[in-house]
Amino acid sequence: MSVGENEQTAGGPAGRGRLDKRRAIVEAALRVFAQVGYAQASLDVIAAEAGVSKPTIYNHLGSKEKLFRYVMTETAARANAKTLDVLTAFPTGPDALREGLEDLATKLVDCYCDEQSESVRRLLYAESVRFPDLFDAVRASGPNQFTEALAGRLARLANAGHLRVEDPVRAANQFIALVYEELPGMSALGTRPLDPVDVAEVVTAGVDTFLRAFGTERSAGATPGRAAQARTGDVGV
Repeated sequence: MSVGENEQTAGGPAGRGRLDKRRAIVEAALRVFAQVGYAQASLDVIAAEAGVSKPTIYNHLGSKEKLFRYVMTETAARANAKTLDVLTAFPTGPDALREGLEDLATKLVDCYCDEQSESVRRLLYAESVRFPDLFDAVRASGPNQFTEALAGRLARLANAGHLRVEDPVRAANQFIALVYEELPGMSALGTRPLDPVDVAEVVTAGVDTFLRAFGTERSAGATPGRAAQARTGDVGV
């Protein structure tokens, strides 16, 4: 949906409840902020994009600054809920540990690299001088919660003797960095599509490095999982 095209012309329902209107405003505002930046964005354009009146935005979320802050933290929280779902299949033992971590990393990267997450990340960096406190607020509403949850699961593996982890939070941050931090540069901060083969290579290399650093002799030497096999064409059908 382009800036200025409202939800009704895009086939959305004409009658929405209060929560539906708020969500429409948030999603429209994120699109407008991402396309033109905070300074150039106007509530008139956001209202047109959301298919609501300008007073409706004031009634729901107040000024442009309040709207921007809410959009950033709310979108991060929604993305975090999806990211936390990735942990439901977290490996619990040494069997297929490498494959499980590669699967986790692949799904995590998919969450981090979706359009809304990338938009929030670009805006956060671009507006960090204007809103220096917003970085911590966005981290608290999303990424920090995932890091803590991942740390807890790594700690369980360490307590069971399947990993060697002294600081689970640091290990969680390092895992995320190893499987993701190359990708923003490769995608120009989410503005270019990523080649799935490149993503698989980053994931495989990241998990391999993580297990060499934190794995036991058994887990560090395990056979590469499906991400590595996909890269080399060895996955069976």
